[in-house]
Amino acid sequence: MVPTPVKIIIAGGFGAGKTTMVGSVSEIPPLTTEEVLTEASAGVDDLSGVERKTTTTVALDFGRITISPRHVLYLFGTPGQARFWFMWDDLARGAIGTIVLIDTRRLETSFAAIDFFERRKIPFVVAVNCFDKAPRYTPDEIREALVIPDRVPIVMCDARDRDSSKLALIRLVKHAMTVVPATV
Repeated sequence: MVPTPVKIIIAGGFGAGKTTMVGSVSEIPPLTTEEVLTEASAGVDDLSGVERKTTTTVALDFGRITISPRHVLYLFGTPGQARFWFMWDDLARGAIGTIVLIDTRRLETSFAAIDFFERRKIPFVVAVNCFDKAPRYTPDEIREALVIPDRVPIVMCDARDRDSSKLALIRLVKHAMTVVPATV
């Protein structure tokens, strides 16, 4: 039996941890399009809060995780910078849902991703990437700050940790199945 492919998007702002999440959970070596940040991005990419970031995704990240003999998740990480958002429509086409990964050090970078998936009616969960030394907020505080509807699940996670990332994926799949039951 050939497993059914299930497309998942990992989206969020610049530096939120999308590449890290795809890499932490993928059962294959992930495909990444990481490039070194150059002086050309100075004044274009806002590095406040992520000053130590040295690379960035310029196209997409790709990973895979088998969740059962019948289903395989294909993970597509989006680039976070606004200049690459033109690719999001193509990446999102056919996805059953999205993890919108957020960084509490830079909450304002989360609005565009949330708006993108809300407008397209693609089921999503918000995963708060709990960076070391980042401000900690409760899910209710995050929901209020980002004006997230009650129907959208919020999960806390550490994108570096495989089990934590898997739990966020499980929450997304369960949520997508309640929103669009015939998808999976």
